[in-house]
Amino acid sequence: MSIERGPNSVVADMVVPATRPWSHLVLKGQVLRIIDSEGCQAVDTLFYSAADTAERYSAQDTIREQGSPYITTGTKLLSNEGNVMATIIADTSGGHDTSAGACSAESNTVRFGHETKFMHSCRDNFVAELSRWGMTKRDLVSNINFFMNVPVEPDGTLAIVDGVSKPGDYVELRAEMDVICFISNCPQVNNPCNAFNPTPIRTVIWNG
Repeated sequence: MSIERGPNSVVADMVVPATRPWSHLVLKGQVLRIIDSEGCQAVDTLFYSAADTAERYSAQDTIREQGSPYITTGTKLLSNEGNVMATIIADTSGGHDTSAGACSAESNTVRFGHETKFMHSCRDNFVAELSRWGMTKRDLVSNINFFMNVPVEPDGTLAIVDGVSKPGDYVELRAEMDVICFISNCPQVNNPCNAFNPTPIRTVIWNG
């Protein structure tokens, strides 16, 4: 269950504009709330150990450990070293994807035509934000897509369909180690993950 916290415990509170990246250090025990302000907005998210960024979120280990491609309250996000990086402690939407990855110039071209190649993408956002912390595109790994609706079709393929999150829906994560969180507030306009209209989100970090 989410715990309401007083203003004196707030470490950071920021509106992330539509299409833009964000990053912040989240210390062990602190809680990060990601709020889908207007609903139906995909929020691509990554975590790296602040002590050693070579340790980072592992979608494969997280999926294997919990036996599901979707994450929600109670899910422990595992690193590539098998350590718990964060735990989802509250979720008003549910069913967040951690399989479909981030949109890129290459995927835009393949899925939507060559004219979309130079559209802004989550991969671009991540690369730009990672550079602020001394990392490069070689450090990118598969990410979480909070609030993104990605059902598995009967033939095993992934579909990206209309989102189900409502305005004000949120997910809360408690850091189990000092982590750097990276977000791309997804700029995709060619599929329904953002209702074809990217919108702002809000991030709030509290002391635990």
